[in-house]
Amino acid sequence: MSAQPRQEFKQNQGLFMSARMRQSIQILQLSNAELHEFLDAEVEKNPLLERDPTTSAPLAERPGLAAPPPMMRAPGATGDAGRWTSDSGLDDDGTGRLAESAPALRDVMFEQLVLSGCTTTEREIGAHLIAALDPAGRLAGGATDDIAATLQVTLRDVEAIRQRMMRFDPAGLFATSLRECLAAQLQERNRFGPAMARLLDNLDLLARHDLKRLRQACDVSATDLEDMIAELRTLDPKPGAEHGSTLTVIVPDILMEQTAEGGWTLELNPESTPRVVLNSALSTRMSLRAHGAERTYLNDTLTSANWLIRALQQRSMTILRVSTEILRRQEDFLQHGPQALQPLNLRTVAEALNIHESTVSRVTANKYVATPRGVLPLKFFFVAAMTGNDGEIRSNIAIQSVIRRMIQGERPDAVLSDEAISLTLRRQGIDIARRTVAKYREAMGFPNSLQRLQRAAEAAPPPNRR
Repeated sequence: MSAQPRQEFKQNQGLFMSARMRQSIQILQLSNAELHEFLDAEVEKNPLLERDPTTSAPLAERPGLAAPPPMMRAPGATGDAGRWTSDSGLDDDGTGRLAESAPALRDVMFEQLVLSGCTTTEREIGAHLIAALDPAGRLAGGATDDIAATLQVTLRDVEAIRQRMMRFDPAGLFATSLRECLAAQLQERNRFGPAMARLLDNLDLLARHDLKRLRQACDVSATDLEDMIAELRTLDPKPGAEHGSTLTVIVPDILMEQTAEGGWTLELNPESTPRVVLNSALSTRMSLRAHGAERTYLNDTLTSANWLIRALQQRSMTILRVSTEILRRQEDFLQHGPQALQPLNLRTVAEALNIHESTVSRVTANKYVATPRGVLPLKFFFVAAMTGNDGEIRSNIAIQSVIRRMIQGERPDAVLSDEAISLTLRRQGIDIARRTVAKYREAMGFPNSLQRLQRAAEAAPPPNRR
């Protein structure tokens, strides 16, 4: 049987994304600082684009963006119907399933903060510490005092969270000095001894290369000092720039303002939101003289410029739309503080707005909102939930808080095991497994029941013998 050529028809389905659709997704995820750099490159490439000189105008007065639409009230909220501003509806563009780029260092820090098992108050303190980081990854002098005064907590509370966060990866962030930054990294390596502590106390001698006095101060031999200095050189004095994620001063992307009626309005920060406009005069002059290949080039640049302007407008409206929904659901936080945070996830917001979850994820990445309680990342308002056997939904932070109180309030002669904590919580309507209790306990830094029992026995006073 000889082979004969023949024709066959097949029908396949697939998702194809153009370069512009991919770029639109990239623009949505960029922070305002990154977007400024991106637009600078686009303006340099496209002669028909120029920076908008009216960027600093209020949102309602800026050309190309609609004025804030009518307000709407949060579900279940009391008061007037006009509580929160919203924007016009935007359907999902169907491109939300692309893989996201690596998260920024501040997002990584915040994720570690959430996973550390902190309470809602500690979470708010940690978010402010993250926002206060300078480009080197340190805190300026007086930053902890300002945070304590802003949140109306004690300086001891702020310092306790700061000390814990200095052990996050990369270690050494949130330090107030170079010595503290290097000490935290050495402690993480379990290499911080008395001699190394004295070496860090005399960094000025090391800077002057006064090895004789440095050896006397550390009370070590010349060989040991050489080894200590070699190890010191392996540390990172600026951990904020690690992984290529240079920290910059946080400028909020979204501003909140309370209305006279007691509601809230949201708008994009006009001082930091970059925009570009079409140079229509140049476009007209070029179109009158262009012929052949020049006209083709002009049409391509004009189409690219118009697309970029529309993409920026869609980005602005999507950010407003998502942030409005998030803050509307967490309105109690603005009034009562972090203990009033409600369980919230990406899917809830996405379903309410009829968009894809990854779109919400990209909008909340690297975006900050200026609230009456400070500048906070949008991801701060997402709190995991657990449904109890009584049907009530509780946040995992609230459950961790209950476990923390149970462990801290236990008697030395009646230490609670993970199973006992699980049974107690089930009687309170919180259906939680023993292994989940163990995970939360370890995240909060509590040892197991046997270790706590041993510590209690060691701390007990000796029996009174006569």
